[in-house]
Amino acid sequence: MGLDLGDKTIGVAVSDPMGWTAQSIEVIRRQGSIDVEIRRLGELITEYGVELILLGLPKNMNGTVGDQGQKAIQYAGQLEERLGLPVQLWDERLSTAAAGRALLEADMSRAKRKKVIDKVAAAVILQGYLDYRGK
Repeated sequence: MGLDLGDKTIGVAVSDPMGWTAQSIEVIRRQGSIDVEIRRLGELITEYGVELILLGLPKNMNGTVGDQGQKAIQYAGQLEERLGLPVQLWDERLSTAAAGRALLEADMSRAKRKKVIDKVAAAVILQGYLDYRGK
């Protein structure tokens, strides 16, 4: 399962059973309570048979980890502790930009792009990992 963590939303993607392709599945709205997020993620983990959580780590273009990256690192620890699955951090630089380009190429309206960009970014993050792992 790939996650794109934002302040307001969490984009979610999963891979096919063979681990070849990533599909975006959902955007979870963050409402200030990690309990709600954990509950929904737990449901998705059960539904899709997830064995690993891949959490996007936002890095600065020079490779350093800033405030958003620190939030992701902290969130990864909470996920691992509360869901009992391994959580791996994955460099997500430019994933949202890549997702935005793909949606523009699909000629999607701005309003529709805004609703799905986070889950598409999660799929971009997860696909990058799957491609790397397959090499």
